[in-house]
Amino acid sequence: MIDVIRNSWALLLGMLLLMLGNGLQGSLLGVRGAEAGFSAPVMSMVMSGYFAGFLFASRMVPNMIRRVGHVRVFAALGSFVSAVLIMFPTFQDPIAWTLGRCVIGFCFCGVYVTAESWLNNAATNETRGQTLSAYMIVQMLGIILAQALLVVPDASGYLLFIIPSVLVSISFAPILLSITPTPAFEATKPMTLRELYDVSPLGMVGMFLLGGIFAAQFGMGAVYATQAGLELGQISIFIASFYVGALLFQYPLGRMSDRMDRRWLIMIVAGLGAGAAAIATVMGGYFWALCVSAFIIGGTSNPLYSLLIAYTNDFLNTDDMASASAGLLFVNGVGAITGPLVIGYAMQIVGPPGFFVLIMALMAAISLYALFRMTQRASPNVGDTSVYAPISPSATPVAMEVAQEYAIEVAEEAENEEEQT
Repeated sequence: MIDVIRNSWALLLGMLLLMLGNGLQGSLLGVRGAEAGFSAPVMSMVMSGYFAGFLFASRMVPNMIRRVGHVRVFAALGSFVSAVLIMFPTFQDPIAWTLGRCVIGFCFCGVYVTAESWLNNAATNETRGQTLSAYMIVQMLGIILAQALLVVPDASGYLLFIIPSVLVSISFAPILLSITPTPAFEATKPMTLRELYDVSPLGMVGMFLLGGIFAAQFGMGAVYATQAGLELGQISIFIASFYVGALLFQYPLGRMSDRMDRRWLIMIVAGLGAGAAAIATVMGGYFWALCVSAFIIGGTSNPLYSLLIAYTNDFLNTDDMASASAGLLFVNGVGAITGPLVIGYAMQIVGPPGFFVLIMALMAAISLYALFRMTQRASPNVGDTSVYAPISPSATPVAMEVAQEYAIEVAEEAENEEEQT
């Protein structure tokens, strides 16, 4: 890990600053939208715009990179992010905010794709797994630390929008000044939805439902907290709890997944998430209960992303893993777009608790479907399953392919060891 940090510290520092800016703008819009009197359904439309832009960019950015190169795409999209962040407080209109979120989602996806390309190019076969882990840790830490900035006094109403704009702008320096030439960018064509479902019904259905859960945390968490009457400092702690749990649960669950039937683990982990959401629904008046529930939900939902990818890989040849991951990414993105919209209307019908009611329903659906799938197909031999690679739900196609390369390399090493013995 020390070698990874030494060789890629500038890229990792730049990504940390990017995540600080991205993490702050999502929570800040949720708070400011409530102050402006926007209803939950209106804010859900605003928040879903980010995921729509992100999904669209995952298809468009590779073509942009092939035409004009990594550096130009990175600089251009990063500049748009800084500009849009400053425009949010100027135009307090839900349509303008939705369009702005679409642009930011598109641009952040493109920025991540180019930065991850450089990071992957700097990694070797020996350091790829550690590089992936370091990248995910940096992403989570950036979002967690961003929540502390939410409590910065802002009498003018502009300062908290200027801070993420500055952070994003500064993040360009370490990345652009440290990059090395990258290989030609090749995007993998995703599997058709039918092919993906035939390979792994649980992987496809689970990723769609999980997209809604993740989008709820990242998009509607601050909206819920504001409507529930939490103070600004409490909102900061509440949102951070999701990502602290995500960071701490990822590796223990990953180690467990390589030693047992992953469907059992998916069922149990999703069940725990549903239980935590149920507790928050009943005990929403207690701040400590909300934070504990958020910690457990984040600690279960984020590892589920990697679990579902690893489980799908268990039924694939190594040559098909990249195309399957691209399909899973698309399905998850569709779920992420619809998640905030549904939660927004649920909050309008039943009040703020609708946020946790829907998360509980989605988690329970994943758990029950995993249980059902165990009656439909035998489990693969644990010794023949693919390796678990930690991936953030905000992963782009590049990060997904890095994870798949790591899984393939580990599998090939295991085969070579078996042949030698």
